[in-house]
Amino acid sequence: MISPGTQAPTDTADRQRALERKARENSITPFWTVVDQAHPTEPLSKLVPYVWRWPLLRELLDEACAVVDTSDGKAERRAFSLLNPGLGGRYGTTHTLISGVQKTMAGEKASAHRHTPDALRFIIEGHGAYTVVEGEKIPLRPGDLVLTPSWRLHDHGNEPDSQMVTWMDALDVPLVNLLDASFFEQFPGRAQALTKAPEESYHRYGVGHLRPSWEGVPDGLPSPLLVFRWEQTEEALRRLAQVDADPFDDVALQYVNPFTGGAVLPTIDCWIQMLRPGMHTRAHRHTASSVFHVVRGRGYVVVNGERYDWAERDFVVLPNWAWHEWVNLSDSEEAILFSVQDRPVLRALGLLREQALETNDGHQ
Repeated sequence: MISPGTQAPTDTADRQRALERKARENSITPFWTVVDQAHPTEPLSKLVPYVWRWPLLRELLDEACAVVDTSDGKAERRAFSLLNPGLGGRYGTTHTLISGVQKTMAGEKASAHRHTPDALRFIIEGHGAYTVVEGEKIPLRPGDLVLTPSWRLHDHGNEPDSQMVTWMDALDVPLVNLLDASFFEQFPGRAQALTKAPEESYHRYGVGHLRPSWEGVPDGLPSPLLVFRWEQTEEALRRLAQVDADPFDDVALQYVNPFTGGAVLPTIDCWIQMLRPGMHTRAHRHTASSVFHVVRGRGYVVVNGERYDWAERDFVVLPNWAWHEWVNLSDSEEAILFSVQDRPVLRALGLLREQALETNDGHQ
């Protein structure tokens, strides 16, 4: 015979299971069953490190030029998006950013539109293309960074006698979609009118430490400077390399809003970094996720103990809160990487955290 003292725990356990079942049937979750998911001890990123090889991307882009017609709006853009394998098909290179590659041909024009996600392009190769942002025409050259901030009307095209032009796209679409705040609007005409002087923002703000005296300093806005020219960027890298470097990223520069000194876009940080010949950086990790484009050179990155090789024009995704260290395989040539990161969002929310690896002399 079972005593009342031994029967009670079984009854309590059955009642708890019934309680939990009834809660779930009514879209209510017992917190004690999900506490590890709700409050993990550290980030549990689904992102995985991955390298997209340039030869394959170039092959796809060249074939797209042969078969994808962008005239009369038949295809919005001749572009490919890079999806992180760890996201199970979800649209994103990271959980907050989407990156990709796009190619235009001589004489082509893409229709104008605008959207709430912030966007940018980093020019990879070719000459003769341009972007128009809110009536300002901006010629595109290799190494240039061009911004198309949220809800700014923009289109692009290639001059009739130009080369084919390829660039990297990056947007905060996954983040904006997560917030359910995405809007998109097609311009009624094919291209917007040119209402400003060519490269007006560059002439106003192209020297970041100087600005027109009659303009105030707004808070929380994207950079008024829409194009960052490669010549100035490369010179700044070489100047910094003569005096200082970071133990984790070597010679690294942040593109900055000339009004605020902060990130160029409210949700996207842009960096350019140089790994000097033979450089092997120390390992660290941070809560920001990043997508890298190899502008020049070859090397590898060690992510959570695993090596990922990269070469010129490849793309590399770095998950958040992943140990990583960079290696330049050349003893005579520098490597240069451009990256987009979601640091501004984390910084604004007080969630940006970094940690250096203290063991094994800082190496995995």
